[in-house]
Order: sequence, then structure tokens, then C-alpha cells
Amino acid sequence: MNNDITAVEGIKVGHAENQDTGTGCSVILAEENFTIGAEVRGGAPGSREIALIDSRAAVDQANAVFLSGGSAYGLDAAGGVMKYLKEKNIGFETGGGVVPIVPAAVVYDLEYKTNHFPDQKMAYQACLQANSSKQKNKSIGAATGTTCGKISGINYASKTLLGHASIKIGNLIIGALAVVNAFGDIKNPDNGQIIAGAKNKNGDFLNTEKVILEKPKINLGFLRHNTTLIVITTNAILNKSEANRVSMMAHSALSRTIYPVHTLLDGDTIFTLASNKFKADTNQIGIAAAEVVKRAIISTAKIK
Repeated sequence: MNNDITAVEGIKVGHAENQDTGTGCSVILAEENFTIGAEVRGGAPGSREIALIDSRAAVDQANAVFLSGGSAYGLDAAGGVMKYLKEKNIGFETGGGVVPIVPAAVVYDLEYKTNHFPDQKMAYQACLQANSSKQKNKSIGAATGTTCGKISGINYASKTLLGHASIKIGNLIIGALAVVNAFGDIKNPDNGQIIAGAKNKNGDFLNTEKVILEKPKINLGFLRHNTTLIVITTNAILNKSEANRVSMMAHSALSRTIYPVHTLLDGDTIFTLASNKFKADTNQIGIAAAEVVKRAIISTAKIK
């Protein structure tokens, strides 16, 4: 079993990026009937089709989830995923043909190397690259331009990688993909040590949370936009309300690993895709999802 979201059968992942411009995108293709859920906790999200994921909305399944760099500009790139799925006649059936359901979210990487952003051609290329092989813990796809710890600016931030993890409990399988572009630092929850984050001129970690708590007057402004994006997959049977609940519970993993988190500078968003193959307790799924997300976030800090 792959130690990533492809551990769940029916999931394919593809990436495309431009290392020279420092941006990229990732697509998670969901074959067959995957229930979709999501939870947004950050104060500065950039997203598409999130309203459709609300438990009160009509559509309860997604054909793909798209993650992109480029801030709000990257949302337009999701059209490339739509084009790919339409060509394969995959989507919600309507009188005028299929309409692919592609929820999307973006990170702000416009200050990493350049202010370039993914376009529909790059997103289409990511779809062509999609497969179910073992995922790489590298600076690729939507994580091409991601960093964390930006209280002193991008030049003193730490580079993060595309993070992965999975867990198997009996027949229950849960996987996670993490794109961490956080304002705060990443800490190892086992010992509280910073493993990626803001640094001083000597290359030592500053401790963003401590800096904020010890400064009487501070104005963080909106010059440094961020965001952590997570996609969870599971083989469990979930309706949309339950998938939303799992996404909500999994946010506790961000609180265990990113300090500070869910700020007005972040757009933290978690998606859950369920293949509906195995019956499991929703509480157990949510608790396990939080553990998997925690591991995936920690893996983004393992610079190689």
C-alpha cells in the first residue's frame, strides 16, 4: 500500500510545474463515485465550488480536486481539468451534457520566485500525468513555490515539500496529501521543536508564535498571504455531511503542527474524498484522518 492518498483505490494524482518561475499545480482525479466534503478555517481562502460542497447543496460527488499556486489567478487553471474530464465524458449529467465537478483551492506563491501562475494548459498537463503510483516527497505540483514561517518575509522562510501519509486500520484506509504554505512555523508535536519556519539572519528559527506574543504592538498586515491545503481520501462509506465532518475533525492536525494557524493571513482548507466501499465509524475516520494529516504536514518539512 502506498503511503499517500493513492492508497485508496480509484484515486489518481498528477502534477505539473515550472521550477524556473516557482509555481505549479496538482490534480486528484476521483474515478467512480467519490463523495466530497470540505472545511475552510483560514481567513483568506481562494477557492472554487466550495459552496457546492455544503451539506445543503444538491451535488454530493466530485470528479476531481484541484490545488494550484498563483493565488486567485490559479483558480482559472481549473478549467484545464474541466476540459480533460469533459473530453472523457466524465461529470454531472445534465440535459446539455456532462458538467465536471472540480472543487479547487489555491496557495499564494507569487513572491517565491516570480509572480507567474499556473494556467489551464498546465492543469491539463497535470491530468495527463495523473496515475496511482507512489507519490514523491518533493517540491513539485502545487508545492513548487510553497514556504512556511513568513513573519520576516519570504527571504527568511523555510521551503516546504509536497507531503504524504496514509494509515490502515483493519479494512479502513485513509490517505492525505498536504500543501503547506503557512504563515506560521511547523513544529514536531512529539517534542514541540520547530522543524521548518521563520529564520533570523543566522539561519536559526525565530519562533513566530513567541515573536507575536512578546511584541506589545504588532501589525501583520496582508503583505504575506499564505494557506495550507489538504486532500484526504478514504475507502469509507460517507455521505456529504459526514465527509464535511471528517474534514472538520482533521483540522485539529493543523493545530497540532502549525503555529500559529487559521489566521487572517491563511486560507486553510481540507477536502475529503470517500470512495464508499467500506462501512466504518465516522468518529474513528475523523480521528484517524487527523493523525494522517498530522503525519503528512510533518513530512513537508523534510528537506532533501
